[in-house]
Amino acid sequence: MTSSALNTPRGPVTRKDVARYAGVSTAVVSYVVNGGPKRVAPATEAKVQDAIRVLGYRPNAAARALKLGSSETLGLIVPDNTNPFFSLLAHAVEDAAAALGYTLVLTNSDGNLAKERRNVRNLAARQVDGVLLASVLFEPDLEDLEKAAIPSVLLNQGREAAGFNSIGVDLATGARIAVEHLLGHGHTRIGLAMGTNVSSEVDGRERGWLQALRDAGVPEGQIVHGEFTRPGGYLAGQRLIASANRPTAIFASSDMQAIGILRAVREAGMTVPGDIALASFDGSVEAEYSWPALTTMEQPVRAMAEAAVDALVGAGRGEPAQHRIFPTELRVRQSCGCP
Repeated sequence: MTSSALNTPRGPVTRKDVARYAGVSTAVVSYVVNGGPKRVAPATEAKVQDAIRVLGYRPNAAARALKLGSSETLGLIVPDNTNPFFSLLAHAVEDAAAALGYTLVLTNSDGNLAKERRNVRNLAARQVDGVLLASVLFEPDLEDLEKAAIPSVLLNQGREAAGFNSIGVDLATGARIAVEHLLGHGHTRIGLAMGTNVSSEVDGRERGWLQALRDAGVPEGQIVHGEFTRPGGYLAGQRLIASANRPTAIFASSDMQAIGILRAVREAGMTVPGDIALASFDGSVEAEYSWPALTTMEQPVRAMAEAAVDALVGAGRGEPAQHRIFPTELRVRQSCGCP
């Protein structure tokens, strides 16, 4: 190799520079960068990779996308990625996408319908290969994606949305199991801290709570609606504690609400589970490390993420739309009264 070939080029490094440095054709560099379509001898690939490292070559993503007809990018919209559950979900989706060679663009809707629609439009304009949406609606408006022929999957979806690929858990069954566990501790006054949504439909967790109480033949407890957040749970906890017929147990529709309830109970000079038992829904990491640790219905986040990505760009791509329901699992800890 000549000394001129060894000189690092000035300005942006091109594929020609890499080829010249490695002593191969630009086509060979392309095969190495793109992983095909032709195979390259290991020794030759090592020379190309060394040239890429030494020269600091970065492939042109826009040109690659144009050539492949794919941006190799997926979009994800969640209500709030500061919520540990959605943070865990986003991480799992990113891992599943990376395993198939895709990068992820994450956006937050802040639980706001207008912002959710704006995020959908922006991702459609970027021509991503697919969008995963944890919507504030059960049946969101995805016209911008449909016009651009961009497939989508609805996440955190408790029931079927006609025409959409969707992933979720059986909210009603999960809530019923959690409330039955509280009933098993002898509680007959079980309140509900229920998160609010834009839709006017009754959430499956509320239906499951009510069904468990009716099946046990105990009176309906008090319901307090609020945001799926720590402050929302804190306010719900204050109201439940201050009620005339104070519950001896509370089921919270999210771990974040339960964390807020823990604070409200402590500030009232009471204890969990001594004065008020508590169970929640989601199975976030924070539930395990609260004090006391939360008994919660855990969602199989990683399995759901992998199924969602597979439906977009994996083996399930192009298959008829289907609604996939995953089971939840009761994680028994101390907040319910178990040792």
